[in-house]
Amino acid sequence: MAEPIFKRLALIGIGLIGSSIARGAREFGGIVGEIVICDTSPEALERAAALRLGDSYEADPASAVRGADGVILCTPVGGYAALMRDIAPNLMAGALLSDVGSTKESVLRDVGPLVPDGVDFVPAHPIAGTEFSGPDAGQAGLFQGRWALLTPLERGNEDAVRKVERMWQILGARTARMDPAHHDRVIAIVSHLPHLIAFTICGTADDLADETKQEVLQFAASGFRDFTRIAASDPVMWRDIFLNNKDALLEMLARFSEDAQAMARAVRWGDTAYIEDKIVRSRKIRKSLIDLNQA
Repeated sequence: MAEPIFKRLALIGIGLIGSSIARGAREFGGIVGEIVICDTSPEALERAAALRLGDSYEADPASAVRGADGVILCTPVGGYAALMRDIAPNLMAGALLSDVGSTKESVLRDVGPLVPDGVDFVPAHPIAGTEFSGPDAGQAGLFQGRWALLTPLERGNEDAVRKVERMWQILGARTARMDPAHHDRVIAIVSHLPHLIAFTICGTADDLADETKQEVLQFAASGFRDFTRIAASDPVMWRDIFLNNKDALLEMLARFSEDAQAMARAVRWGDTAYIEDKIVRSRKIRKSLIDLNQA
């Protein structure tokens, strides 16, 4: 029987992504011998233990990484720097450190300088999720057919990068490598901006007069319901994502605002050709997503 990728894997944070990695590692095999679950929330840790997501459970990240040859940061990216200062002295030589953060330039900024000599760092980002969070939200098949993007260091260890790729592939994901800045711009338009818009639309609805707001909720069409699903996402995680990818997000928001103003002018002046062109192009994007099995 082949050796697993990691003898001892520490998952720091046991929300949706961390608990999905734990479940998938157990179901598909070949990834890990022993799983250490770490979360600073006593309730989350207790629930993870009840679900038997790991082999051992630690509230202290510094203790959790001791003796682990694999460590994956699964907490909101805003806490990475403090977390690294905590765990860095206990990372063993030869360990592989990775993460699942949705912003990569900030991760390189906050984590990179704190990685000890002898530890390989391979940033990664699985593009998968739901609006649910916590240990119960995890799914072994969450990453099936999804993308896991890696942003390796310029002078990183190729063997370590391949290990992380293999882990995600066993979990069912397709893998690709990308420059961190390019990653952040791409994800700003396909993920971060849609979430910002969803939060804003739901905030607008919540600010309506009580009578109108009740009608909005009562007669909500599928489009608005889709926005509410996105807007139900974890607030701390998304706060950190917005602040740590603000340059790319604000650039895409400015582009969107210009396009929204152009659409508003077309509606105001009855420019049917412009309106229809936007709708036709949007339908093409939807069809492309379906053809790529990303719908």
